[in-house]
Amino acid sequence: MTLLFDRSFRSSALANKYGYNEWLVGRFLQYVPDIERFLQKMEQAPAQYIRINTLKTSRNELERRLLSKGFELRETVLPEVLQVVRAPMTAGATNEYLLGYYYIQDLSSCIAVDALDAHEGQLILDMAAAPGGKTTHIAQRMQNTGSIVALEPNPKRLRSMSFNLDRLGVANTCILNTSALSATGLGKFDRVLLDAPCSCEGVIAKDKTRKTSHSPEDVDYCASRQELLLDAAIGFCKSGGIIVYSTCSFAPEENEAIVDRAIRKFGVSIEPILYGTEALSRFGDNEYEKNVQNARRFYPHIDNTTGFFIARIRMPISS
Repeated sequence: MTLLFDRSFRSSALANKYGYNEWLVGRFLQYVPDIERFLQKMEQAPAQYIRINTLKTSRNELERRLLSKGFELRETVLPEVLQVVRAPMTAGATNEYLLGYYYIQDLSSCIAVDALDAHEGQLILDMAAAPGGKTTHIAQRMQNTGSIVALEPNPKRLRSMSFNLDRLGVANTCILNTSALSATGLGKFDRVLLDAPCSCEGVIAKDKTRKTSHSPEDVDYCASRQELLLDAAIGFCKSGGIIVYSTCSFAPEENEAIVDRAIRKFGVSIEPILYGTEALSRFGDNEYEKNVQNARRFYPHIDNTTGFFIARIRMPISS
């Protein structure tokens, strides 16, 4: 009783201090490490990263060009991703950007593609592809070989995605204007990426309205849709293949609970990822399969990224 009272008092105080709905801060207190440092970090503009497009240039060449313009860059855990520490102009306003030499993309998003482990010549499905950041990253990892099928149900987003693929020199991708839940006849894929639509709690640093604009019902709605999408992803993936499931949400219902359900229902396994913080073992009264902890959470105050969740899912080998 004392613990619940203390948590309620603290959630109310922190919610008032940082301008959140109290229910959201109360949840953060249950699973976010070092909560006040986390909330302080979310008040700041997020770090900016660029992904070098190795289909068109090299890291050395791009660094030379940007340093000569006055950019200050810092390496990250991925060799093709650099943090922009200081920029004399908007990163999207350089000739190098317009030429497709790099793409502005958060490090956590790039780590999701790294976890997919795409190889040359493979057949890959991107289930929620627009605006194309992860799709184009996969293409460069594949050296423009093999085939990527990119699904996007919103026709208004297709034009920008097509532009991004063209600007970055991607030639191995087919875009289909369809939902992953209604797509049929696609066959089986070596790799499937599902960057699932979510409640977007992880991008509060970019969109402060998320502090108060969504509700527990939004989380439940997203989780229900994510279950269906992951079921579809499993249906699209070959025996022994890899699915990467990711969200930009902190909510366990949209992350660990979705992966836990897939383990119990389909017998999939969750493989380790090199970066990030270990996934939760439980939330509330729900205890997750031990394998779920191989998934990773990304926190702004720990990883200097937007909030993110990544699970690398291995399909069982068919007998």
